[in-house]
Amino acid sequence: MSAPPPLHLAVALDGTGWHPAAWREPDARPDELFTAGYWADLVAEAERGLLDFVTFEDGLGPQSSHPTEPDARTDQVRGRLDAVLVAARIAPLTRHIGLVPTVVATHTEPFHISKAIATLDYVSGGRAGLRVQVTARRNEAGHFGRRTFPSLRVEDLRTPAGRDLVAELFGEAADHIEVVRRLWDSWEDDAEIRDAATGRFIDRDKLHYIDFEGPHFRVRGPSITPRPPQGQPLVTALAHDTVPYRLVGRSTDLGYVTPHDTDRARAVVAEIRAAQAAAGRAEELLHVFGDLVVFLDDDPAAAEYRKARLDDLAGAPWTSDAQVFTGTPAQLADLLLAFRDAGLTGFRLRPGVIGHDLEQITLGLVPELQRRGAFRHAYEADTLRGLLGLSRPANRYAAAV
Repeated sequence: MSAPPPLHLAVALDGTGWHPAAWREPDARPDELFTAGYWADLVAEAERGLLDFVTFEDGLGPQSSHPTEPDARTDQVRGRLDAVLVAARIAPLTRHIGLVPTVVATHTEPFHISKAIATLDYVSGGRAGLRVQVTARRNEAGHFGRRTFPSLRVEDLRTPAGRDLVAELFGEAADHIEVVRRLWDSWEDDAEIRDAATGRFIDRDKLHYIDFEGPHFRVRGPSITPRPPQGQPLVTALAHDTVPYRLVGRSTDLGYVTPHDTDRARAVVAEIRAAQAAAGRAEELLHVFGDLVVFLDDDPAAAEYRKARLDDLAGAPWTSDAQVFTGTPAQLADLLLAFRDAGLTGFRLRPGVIGHDLEQITLGLVPELQRRGAFRHAYEADTLRGLLGLSRPANRYAAAV
């Protein structure tokens, strides 16, 4: 039997960490949250650990402890910088690691996102991606004034009306991705001539109208930004159920999922692979990453104590959509390899406290996986697609030679 492929690792960066009380830790640096230096330090540490990429969380309203509505809490981090702009600021300071900001498709025009991510791909030298997100929060819709949503509870999403809303939001996200991808292809790779002697900068015949018409968007194109260095920057999405699993299988290069055991991981991977095949993409490489929140220490009891102490500060035991792991880097390595056997190709780790757990990932987990032959010892590609084993796709509008 051939050896299993090495794991891919990413880190999800959000504020001072994923636990709502993380900002109160001594090494949290909450006074630096809105500085470029803070984010540059985090990404530099992730790059020292040879991670494939980092994601930057974002949203169109303040963070909230309530899943569908804003809250009035003042004891948790509120406010954030724009994820795409943070990634663009960090890009020139890094050389290898991928940069994947979150964008909210529900209220953001795909034309704007296409050129923003194409620009990020240029300034990073081919290391850009995006994480597509949807929202049904009333307060966020109110910032734009173009649509309204009803007041929702989580249980409302399981009603017929709730299921229709979910289908609409993810259908819109699929169209959003399709428009963005077409716009990236709307300039052929050699559309720019730049011939000063003849006075021709571009070949107009190699710029293409995309003429997209659907229920959510009508976009003519072409883009104003030439085709990105990767051709198609990485498109990713977080998925928790059948409708978003279909989005992952149909439209993305990489999906994040949140199984809490290996049996569930196998079932989720099978559902995504079925959606991928139904979309005619069975031969394409599509990554499925597991998301886990991690609290890591050399002693498992110390990790459990640290999480419990943060829960006390928050006023209640904290849970997440993803599995919350407390333990040692070696114990986490055991879990990741078991999930790999269930079909996951990589993991996006959410540090419980970034100031502590990010270094536990780079200085503890990564060496442990390297000792087991399960992770790289050096970056082996210059682009994010290359790191993930994804080829540079052909331009859909270019004439076949």
